Amino acid sequence: MHIWLKRAFSQKTLLKRLPVLSWLPHYSTEDAVGDLVAGITVGLTVIPQSLAYASIVGLPAQYGLYGSFMGCILYMVFGSCKDVPMGPSAVISLLTFQSVRGMGPEHAVLLCFLTGVIQVIMGILGLGFIIDFISGPVSSGFTSAAALMIVTSQMKDLLGITAEGSTFIEVWGSLFKNMHNTKLYDSVLGFVCIVVLLLMRVLANFKIGPKDDEEKTTTHRILNKAIWLTGTSRNAILVVICGIIGHQLSLSGDSPLNLIGPIPPGLPAFQLPPFTVTLETGNSTVTYSFGDMCLHLGSGIFIVPLVALLENIAVCKAFSNGKPTDATQELLAIGISNIGNSFVQGFPGTGALARSAVNNSSGVRTTFGGLYTGLLVMLSLLFFADCFCFIPKSCLAAIIIAAVIFMVEVKVVVPIWKTKKNDLIPGFATLFACLILQLELGILVGIGLNVVFILYNVARPKIMIETKKTAEGTEYLELTPDRCLIFPSVEYVCNLVVKHSMRNDMPVVINCSHIFVSDYTAAKVVDRLTHEFSKRQQPLFFYKLKPSIVKMFQGLHPTEFVDYEDENELESLIRGMAFKDVTGVKWLQKDELTNVVAAGGQGPAGTVPKMTQHLLQ
Repeated sequence: MHIWLKRAFSQKTLLKRLPVLSWLPHYSTEDAVGDLVAGITVGLTVIPQSLAYASIVGLPAQYGLYGSFMGCILYMVFGSCKDVPMGPSAVISLLTFQSVRGMGPEHAVLLCFLTGVIQVIMGILGLGFIIDFISGPVSSGFTSAAALMIVTSQMKDLLGITAEGSTFIEVWGSLFKNMHNTKLYDSVLGFVCIVVLLLMRVLANFKIGPKDDEEKTTTHRILNKAIWLTGTSRNAILVVICGIIGHQLSLSGDSPLNLIGPIPPGLPAFQLPPFTVTLETGNSTVTYSFGDMCLHLGSGIFIVPLVALLENIAVCKAFSNGKPTDATQELLAIGISNIGNSFVQGFPGTGALARSAVNNSSGVRTTFGGLYTGLLVMLSLLFFADCFCFIPKSCLAAIIIAAVIFMVEVKVVVPIWKTKKNDLIPGFATLFACLILQLELGILVGIGLNVVFILYNVARPKIMIETKKTAEGTEYLELTPDRCLIFPSVEYVCNLVVKHSMRNDMPVVINCSHIFVSDYTAAKVVDRLTHEFSKRQQPLFFYKLKPSIVKMFQGLHPTEFVDYEDENELESLIRGMAFKDVTGVKWLQKDELTNVVAAGGQGPAGTVPKMTQHLLQ
């Protein structure tokens, strides 16, 4: 116990698990300026996005802001990627919506807490490798389906109508039923906002002056920075303008626009997440225990932490510049951040690519930028909450739609088609499963199909079959499996060896240079195989077997088991032939074979030459 504690609190472990200790002693004025600019810029992006993401979850707008400041501050201490501003994301918000299923903020806050706990446990156990089972095509299919589902979920606010359902098909069916109730003001404002946002997105990448940066004047640089800042802050600018429009239209009474409504001013209470909840259903009240709430959240308790990790690692890798990403540390960082968010009534969050891109391009230097982002969100809750109530819902819907349409990964189809067409099967299967079923079930379908493909490849290795000759011109058959020899594949390999060996009356060599792992089932099959070749009196040799696997195979004492390490040894094996009795029954014993070789290859009377797998030591 003492040794474990000493190791856990060693300087190396502390620097690894508290990355803030690595950069804080060397923090400079340049770092502070870079983090301040980036933190404020990201904050201007986070505030309108958080208000919009709350509508995806189906919660009041303030809950989006509640989940956008504590996680940023905690990630500053535990996070290993300077570009990640922790907070709500589109995909996680949609998964939260499908897990909570309209049961209210208490279930969302509890899901945030459980997500954090599971992520911390996974980090302690070093289970970050689990995301390796989610392939690129499956991830692309899931992300694309989530983007389409998010766009679908926002259509009701964009059109000013109501719609129900938790899947793509259900929501669109409900939309078509209520399409006749479309509100003109909301629709026009929403579509205009989408166009403006897309144009401002293009504006962010527009540059004036010479293409060569060295030839640009100070005026060019200032103007380009102003253009970039305007394009980057497009969400905040649009929210302010639409908020003013919403306020002016509501002065005369009922506003023709659907507004997000009053937001309680001030910071949320710091308290434990709800482990029980009492809800009113009609004229009665129902109390849900912790177990009831967990049962209602269902598989989302496990899917949300996994997808949050997947999204966060994708962000870290995108901005790591080739440096390795510590999945374990990121699990701990986002897990602790989600636990902290649950204490201020936030719903689950993670690192989002759009915010991280803004953070990176703003010149962030360390994770300290998250502190300024968090403070800006807290200030907006303290002093500007009364202004948020005039923001039209169609404006927030437009912000989400304009952001997530670029998450539909159409561009990956052609590269996958050109590299390996079969990978499109799990990708499209995941896409359609996520659209037909709920997202958490859809990604499970994709992962399951991926595992089936992996198992099939393990069970059906490719085998190269060649007829070769020794230096003396003796032909032999060489079979080379391209992967490990374990229980799903060993029977298949064995059958191929027998099939091809029976067609050719020549020595058989199994090239094991690609076999790094084996098991007891393979050892049993090798025992049977050597016994069968021995009965047929056909030589069988194993080439380049790893010593550990040789020891495993020899544990069952297989008949006439022979392995060799180089080509010269194979020459000696084939040259040192035994002699089969003319009856075809008797094999010479090893001492008899020794005499044969000593006599220059002349066997006893009544025998004919026949190559064997005997190896003279």
